[in-house]
Amino acid sequence: MDLVIRQGEIFGLVGPNGSGKTTLTNAITGFFPPNEGKVRLAGKDITGTAPHKVAKLGVARTFQNLALFNGLSVLDNILLGRHIHMRPGVLRTALYWWAAQREEIANRKIVEEVIEFLQLESIRHELVDGLPIGLKKRVELARALVAEPQMLILDEPMAGMNQEEKGYMSRFILDARAERGVTVLLIEHHMDVITGICDRMLALNYGEMIASGIPKEVVKDPRVIEAYIGGSHD
Repeated sequence: MDLVIRQGEIFGLVGPNGSGKTTLTNAITGFFPPNEGKVRLAGKDITGTAPHKVAKLGVARTFQNLALFNGLSVLDNILLGRHIHMRPGVLRTALYWWAAQREEIANRKIVEEVIEFLQLESIRHELVDGLPIGLKKRVELARALVAEPQMLILDEPMAGMNQEEKGYMSRFILDARAERGVTVLLIEHHMDVITGICDRMLALNYGEMIASGIPKEVVKDPRVIEAYIGGSHD
């Protein structure tokens, strides 16, 4: 498979369940090193790089199954997204408390900006446990954005959402690209979302690319239609 995602675009990735979408993103982000081939980020070979190092290089992701921390507030969950920019250590904090304080203020400023950007102010102190799925997905997006990524990988961010919630999330993704300059890889089953906000897309089936190009053309491809009619490969 030869996949090139251009800087600043929203790129859609579709396919029936079990077609390899999440496996592909896991290979990109270092969770499962590929058996062959190369993964490059802005020309740099990152094949097999550990996930935390991939994150430091500017790749953030959300997960198909929510990875929020129950028992923590919305604010605390989002703050965790800043960990790659923090320099921990009791000794450092004790010796350079003024620098640590400046760092904390800077981190909080970025978190507050993202909370406002995603309209989460009113629930900032609520525990994530009791939030509806749409807001939980938004919190996870916020946690990814506070890492200030170059590339954002969203794994089914609209799963379980109603039409209104999907509209909000679509707008947030478009605004993130426009205002924060992120490149987006969007895995999604909702074809109306893919055709509505993606610049290009790729369709997978049984781990192989079956079509790629402009979304409104790809979704009409007989191979793509057959793959979806054929159902899940789980």
